[in-house]
Amino acid sequence: MNLVRAELERLGARRFVQLMVVLLVLAFGVTALTNVAISHQPSPSEMTVAQQKADSERREMDLLHERCLARQRGELPAEPFDGSYYPADCSEVDPGLRERLPVAADHLVGVFTFSKDTRPLLYFLIAFLVLFGFLVGASYIGADLNSGGVVNLLLWQPRRIAVLGAKLGTLMAAVLLLSLLATVAYLATFWMIALVDGHVGPVDAEFWSDLGAVWARGLVVVLLATVIGFAIATLGRHTSAALGAVAAYAVVWELGARLVLEILEVSRPDQLMLSSYLGAWLAGRAQFWDRNACTDPFAGFCDGTYTLTWPSGLVVLLLLAGGLTAAAFAVFRRRDLL
Repeated sequence: MNLVRAELERLGARRFVQLMVVLLVLAFGVTALTNVAISHQPSPSEMTVAQQKADSERREMDLLHERCLARQRGELPAEPFDGSYYPADCSEVDPGLRERLPVAADHLVGVFTFSKDTRPLLYFLIAFLVLFGFLVGASYIGADLNSGGVVNLLLWQPRRIAVLGAKLGTLMAAVLLLSLLATVAYLATFWMIALVDGHVGPVDAEFWSDLGAVWARGLVVVLLATVIGFAIATLGRHTSAALGAVAAYAVVWELGARLVLEILEVSRPDQLMLSSYLGAWLAGRAQFWDRNACTDPFAGFCDGTYTLTWPSGLVVLLLLAGGLTAAAFAVFRRRDLL
């Protein structure tokens, strides 16, 4: 406990950590003020018009589904004269199978709507927390290794694995706590904006469940980014090692290798990119197009899409973070720190 308490004090005393917290608060403030500036509380007439548009859109969806079923029964010609498109499977246009139906909030202009706008704002929060966790994780161990702080700590507590484990555990606990507090403050702020200067919209149990799932997946990414930054900086003995590794990967592989794979017409190149699995994990699934799957113009209909799901995304992220962490602990155990 003394080691953990000491690490908490060292982490909180770092100026870089304090600076990142200030930047986090500033980013939240700018986002909130921006939404306040562009939003207004809708008038009763605006709500009435928006509700009428939503009702009309739902009626059109019901009518399309009914006509599709009538065409299948032979009550309508196979090729409608009005140019309407009816899929072979009418369940594709069944309003009852949609994730959500049109609501009045979809047709409000210049109004911050909590039920509609919170999800993209939550992704922004997750992105900033990922950046925060990675940079703080890398600087926390990188600065100590570069300045000799780890050596001084080992003179007090000579067990290397215990020291590095305490550093990583303390770091993850601090990032987790900060993420929880930031999320509560973030959502509470935008809830108040919706009440005072916007529109709340439909927020049922399904909405909160979906939002909670997004936040939980994002929190996993935040913690894994923290671990990855910590592990790479440990391997490279410097904060810049983590920054350089990420920059090199983005330029060499995500940009350069992707271009080369497209020139060589490699099948499904997105399966080789970490960003694809990250997107699949955050969104639950990610769909991609393989242009090499449909090269025969006489083959008829060809569906060149393929999907990556969240389990595969989670496995790849866990393997990456776990492999780097295991390597960092193995190297730290045998490395000469002087």
